[in-house]
Amino acid sequence: MLKMLDKAKELIEEVKAFNATTKDEVEAFRIKYLGKKGVLNELFAEFKNVENHLKKDFGQALNTLKNTAENKVKELKEALENAQEQKGMYGDLTRPAEPIELGSRHPISLVRNKIIDVFSRIGFTVSEGPEIEDDWHNFTALNLPEYHPARDMQDTFFIEKNPDILLRTHTSSVQMRYMETHKPPIRTISPGRVFRNEDISARAHCIFHQVEGLYIDTDVSFADLKQTLLYFTKEMFGKSKIRLRPSYFPFTEPSAEVDIYWGLETETDYRITKGTGWLEIMGCGMVDPNVLRNANIDPEVYSGYAFGMGIERIAMLLYQIPDIRMFYENDVRFLEQFKSVL
Repeated sequence: MLKMLDKAKELIEEVKAFNATTKDEVEAFRIKYLGKKGVLNELFAEFKNVENHLKKDFGQALNTLKNTAENKVKELKEALENAQEQKGMYGDLTRPAEPIELGSRHPISLVRNKIIDVFSRIGFTVSEGPEIEDDWHNFTALNLPEYHPARDMQDTFFIEKNPDILLRTHTSSVQMRYMETHKPPIRTISPGRVFRNEDISARAHCIFHQVEGLYIDTDVSFADLKQTLLYFTKEMFGKSKIRLRPSYFPFTEPSAEVDIYWGLETETDYRITKGTGWLEIMGCGMVDPNVLRNANIDPEVYSGYAFGMGIERIAMLLYQIPDIRMFYENDVRFLEQFKSVL
């Protein structure tokens, strides 16, 4: 009869450990233990055969088994009903999730990456520098000494209480830092964000992005510059006709503005070129000898050229965007148009 008592205790542990994930499993469990032909009725039928001194313990074990089985059935049913309610509230929790909306690169990033890719094919590396700059690298070393009239061309954000610290107005400061730490030959482009204290309009913004290029070596000529720019315009715009107009930049001499012939095939061409067919895209020139000296590069041995362009302007031309402010408003309707652009 001790074996019957041990069996009852084993069944109690089995009931405690049982779990179910469906109502059918719970019902099968109930019938197995609590049904008319279940385990409990079989054990109760054996009760009369139990020795008198074991009947108390055996009876307590049967009652414990019965209560444990009943509580287990109740517990599992409640758990399954709660899960069903949750499923009804949130739907089928096992179903595949809704498609995740994929973002896209910002048009400025797309154009920046394309410019970098074009110049990397002809050996230009990428250099970067701080956006908070000092007067030396942003102005003085670039042939713009204090009180030079050309400083007025770049309305500058100065850091309060420190007139020598400012937000860079161009990425030429990165080129200056690069020349200080690298020996010629130098071939690098410097993309980055710049700041100027200008009124915000459809064509201008106080924050914008530039890419500036620099090439320094022996016997570098203006003809080398022209061929580089012609290569860039062919790769970037598919245009093979450019012109260089004399201009002025303090850090290059001679200096020029670069125009590409956009054409007059459509009404849009007439509008964006004002009926001339030509579009200005960047400035360029031969690096001024004073700039080379300020970077401890001998202008008697080395020469070089530099160029710079606004990324927003290039993006506005490529994607026919009429207002520069659209780049900074984060309007999803605008940004979603670039999902298919790699």
